[in-house]
Amino acid sequence: MVAWMLVSALLAAGALAQGGDSGGAGRPAETTITVSLGERVGPMNIAHIGSLGQGGLSSEPMWDSRAAEIRALHPRLIRLFVQEYFDLLPRAGHYDFGRLDRSVDTILKAGAKPLMCICFKPRLLYPVVNQDIVEPRDYGEWERLIGALVAHYRRRGAGIQYWEVANEPDIGEDGGCPYRFKPDSYARYYERTAAAILRADPEAKVGGPALANVRSPILPALLDACAAKKLPLHFVSWHTYTSSPVHVRSTIDYAKGLLRTHPELHPETVLDEWNMDLMNPSQDPRFQPCYLLETAWQMKDAGLDWSCYYQIRDWHVDEAEFAPFMSPHGTAFMARWWNRMPQYDGLFDYQNTVRPAYFAFKLLSRLTGDRLRVTTSDASGVHAFASRDDRQQVTSVLVWNFSSEPVKAHLQFTGRAKYALVRHQTLGALTGSSDENARLKAGPAIRWSEAAKGMDVVLEPYAVQFWSIE
Repeated sequence: MVAWMLVSALLAAGALAQGGDSGGAGRPAETTITVSLGERVGPMNIAHIGSLGQGGLSSEPMWDSRAAEIRALHPRLIRLFVQEYFDLLPRAGHYDFGRLDRSVDTILKAGAKPLMCICFKPRLLYPVVNQDIVEPRDYGEWERLIGALVAHYRRRGAGIQYWEVANEPDIGEDGGCPYRFKPDSYARYYERTAAAILRADPEAKVGGPALANVRSPILPALLDACAAKKLPLHFVSWHTYTSSPVHVRSTIDYAKGLLRTHPELHPETVLDEWNMDLMNPSQDPRFQPCYLLETAWQMKDAGLDWSCYYQIRDWHVDEAEFAPFMSPHGTAFMARWWNRMPQYDGLFDYQNTVRPAYFAFKLLSRLTGDRLRVTTSDASGVHAFASRDDRQQVTSVLVWNFSSEPVKAHLQFTGRAKYALVRHQTLGALTGSSDENARLKAGPAIRWSEAAKGMDVVLEPYAVQFWSIE
């Protein structure tokens, strides 16, 4: 659930850089942002990067009251932990998917498709609670269970395509799940589990290992096994929690580098848990929404296929749900982290109040249609996305300053275009109101004839600004 060991290693290495250039003492940095209105560089597909995750904390559908708000973000995927508290195998030969159905239905209600993460250990197949006992005592029964699970959702027409084998198998209970694999045991487990999934649904996509640390030896072992045995591997996945978007990018570069050693494999790359450093989070409310935009930019620029931000809503855990399948240490760890530590993960907090990060995703979701070429100069903390949606007849420009210092920016446009108005919004992370009109503060509309000449703006530290050109 949270990549504890990786976070600790990053802290020890001092890898948590949090901003761009200051431009020199006493004066703001300056930059020029150029949007090429006539240069389309392919579909924007922002929903691939703007997908989400939730789970690992409760059998309850934790954000069902917020399905409408999540639907407004248009995520393509929402990752769901298929954890043991759903009790899918209550007795031999009997399967019960009722509790899990509620969480799956919540995702479907939000207009997304589940990415199903298989991370449970039925007591009948794992009679001893021990994170190092990772393979079921009866693989035949395990495969029948997995097949029944996949077939159940295929019959229901859930449209589930992605099935992920394990969650953070490199760190065990410290990642919120009841197993700690070694490279060889994970490869065996993956082979048997993936085969069961594909027998039940030949059109499914299988992958993993959803590592806490992308540099775990489990990933190269999986790639070697898939190459040697010609096993299906449709995606590889991992996690990271760091306040440095550049470090997030380095995990993508590392995974892609490993994949280049196996050109016969062609998996998608999926970073399906990520957030800022939750052990030492920034206390500046402006940081997180700006961080997630800069991280999204690094992901797109590095060629990542999918990401799922963790998570939708923070939730207190019930120790009684975890005690039957996790050790006393693991159960206490979950309760201590989620019930005592301050949390900054969710787009909604424990009290179901919306956080500023939600509105960063709201702005990302407006980047529909084709991506336009954007270039920036000088200030390293300033990046931008721009898109053109012919159906809605709108061009969108999203700019941010991932820096602790202000930046003077000149926004200019190249290429001819016929527009009428330009509308502008600023993300207000510091306002005390959760009203969307306060969080996304509108400025006066201006005529395109004036905006086309170029616009000068001051981007305050961690500022996020959005223009809709209509």
